[in-house]
Amino acid sequence: MYLNGEALVGDGNEVAHIDLLIGDKEGAVGQAFANALANQVEKHTPLFALVAPNMVCKPITMILPKVSIRNLEDATRIFGPAQKAVAMAVADSVENGTIPREIVEDICILCGVFIHPAARDPYKIYQYNYEATEMAIKRAFNNEPSVDEVIAKKDSAGHPFYR
Repeated sequence: MYLNGEALVGDGNEVAHIDLLIGDKEGAVGQAFANALANQVEKHTPLFALVAPNMVCKPITMILPKVSIRNLEDATRIFGPAQKAVAMAVADSVENGTIPREIVEDICILCGVFIHPAARDPYKIYQYNYEATEMAIKRAFNNEPSVDEVIAKKDSAGHPFYR
């Protein structure tokens, strides 16, 4: 299995942009997961999605920051509300059946998380990242958007960072 999903939720500096890959632990996504953990890059530390300390999310999920972690303030945003939001969205997606329970131990998720350096509100960071992660997971498992939808909307769709 190899699935991908994307979602953008919120506005302002707290906007959440999630890109994720879902796949078999023994496949390409599992290999990328292991490589990210084994080959860490300065200021882009991958981290596990934790429901709580000592409670790694199932299916095992790794968060890959999309921007540099420059200081303690940046680290607090990614290792706090964003980490918790991703973990809870994954756990809730298992609980509600979006992620089939019978495959939980066989898959892993790589989740790229964007936190704007000027983001300040931890509650918005949590909420927007939760909603974006949940939406990206649903899109991945539903193979959305379809090729037909992308083609139909390609000339009218706007991009939030480029108009």
